[in-house]
Amino acid sequence: MAIMKKNAKKALEQDSPLCCCEYVDRHGGRSHVAACCCDCEDLDEACDRWMKREPQKQDSLSRVVATVADRLRVPWISGAKQVDLSLIPPLILLPVLLHIAALHYLLGIVVLIALPGIVLWYYYLTHRKKGRTLFFLSLALFSLFYMYYLFVSEVVPRGDVSNLQLGVVTIGVVLTLITLMYTKRGPGYVRPHPSETHSTVTYHSPPPDIDSTYHNGSRHQVVIASRVSSPEQSAESEADPGGALQKDGRRKNWCSFCRVVKPPRAGHCRICGACILRLDHHCVWINSCVGQANHRSFLLMLLLFLSTSLYGISLVLRSVCPTQSALTALLYCPDVYSQYSSALCFTCAWYSSIVTGGLLHLLVLQLINVSYNVTEREARIALRDKMGHSLFWGLIIDTGVYSHGFRGNWTEFLTMGETLEPPALKPADLV
Repeated sequence: MAIMKKNAKKALEQDSPLCCCEYVDRHGGRSHVAACCCDCEDLDEACDRWMKREPQKQDSLSRVVATVADRLRVPWISGAKQVDLSLIPPLILLPVLLHIAALHYLLGIVVLIALPGIVLWYYYLTHRKKGRTLFFLSLALFSLFYMYYLFVSEVVPRGDVSNLQLGVVTIGVVLTLITLMYTKRGPGYVRPHPSETHSTVTYHSPPPDIDSTYHNGSRHQVVIASRVSSPEQSAESEADPGGALQKDGRRKNWCSFCRVVKPPRAGHCRICGACILRLDHHCVWINSCVGQANHRSFLLMLLLFLSTSLYGISLVLRSVCPTQSALTALLYCPDVYSQYSSALCFTCAWYSSIVTGGLLHLLVLQLINVSYNVTEREARIALRDKMGHSLFWGLIIDTGVYSHGFRGNWTEFLTMGETLEPPALKPADLV
């Protein structure tokens, strides 16, 4: 009897609400932020093997990293929240590298060449593994905030920027963040047809690797769909007694991961783990897919960011090199490294120009694809299957499948609905 009471008390303790500093670790146990350095068996074992000069186990490093990532948390109202390790490197590397680049023009050349190389290397590394990371979103947001901070703290005190110009830059930054938040609402997910829904499982705590954007509160629903045909599909099967056309079409559009029939132009994203309506591409800079529901806001965000960035770069270069035009000052600005503050502003202008150039290329591709009514995914498939017309060295891919002319394509793009299903039925593996 005493044992039963003890077990019941333990179960009650486990089910009691978490305080702001408590959390459930990766082993399912209840832990506290203050105990982050306690019971580090994996780290102790790795250090012990290193001290004894014994070879490490194959998975020892991954276990240490998993333990550190699990215990790196910040207090929150409903329990301590885990901090993704990929958020941290941009917060450290970007300021350090930019300040190093401002010491000498040779260091500036090395840093401004190495920094994009590091980002591209990490992109291809994560893209090959189809892994999800917050590194690029962290780098994008921190770059925006840090450039604005340096603009206010280093450029504005020089007296070359008026209050109106500062206000324009500030409004541009705020509008960019607002459109980013709107874009992050979701790309539009393919939901199972009610007639194909087999059952729904509700979890009262979110599964791992699930972004809070895609579930309401603490409950998270997973829809299990079967391949049972709907009444409309039954009517089609009667018109096609052999069922060859229907079977072939359903086999082609059936997603074995989400267990849904994908509508035309929808695609499955292996990074998000969900089927997206009118999937264009997965953008690492916003850590989300670009689809039917957020494609317009994604283009608006690019336009706002590029306009603000170009205007801010021109103001910085006019302040640093007042006797030259902005384009000339970016290529040649004598004596800019004689003062550290001017060198730092000049280096940040170059960094912003590199980022702006990359996003400008992305915007041009997006505008061309919209003009031809082709998504980035459809363009890649057309090139792979050799079913599209490639123009200007692959800059333009015309599949001719959905095109209605320039005006018709843009009208369809600007007026297409989000067609989002009710929030009760949500895919299981959205991030």
